[in-house]
Amino acid sequence: MKGVETLKKLVQLYDEILSVHHRTEILRELRDEDDLFLLLCMSETLGLSNPAFYYTLELYPYILEKFHDWHLRMGMEKSPLTGIRCC
Repeated sequence: MKGVETLKKLVQLYDEILSVHHRTEILRELRDEDDLFLLLCMSETLGLSNPAFYYTLELYPYILEKFHDWHLRMGMEKSPLTGIRCC
């Protein structure tokens, strides 16, 4: 078991060494993926047709917490949705 733990620590250290210079790029890419996911989930409310609306409906309570940060990053001063007041 000790060898497995040592191997896990070595892999974690290797991953940290590789990502230290690219941390901001990785965070930006993760944020962009999150923005795309929010757009897919909220597209029906914004007037865009969304084929995955039925599957994303149950995620709305979790998304509402992040919606304010998202619309500010998209350059919208106020919430574009009349039913969602986050500001």
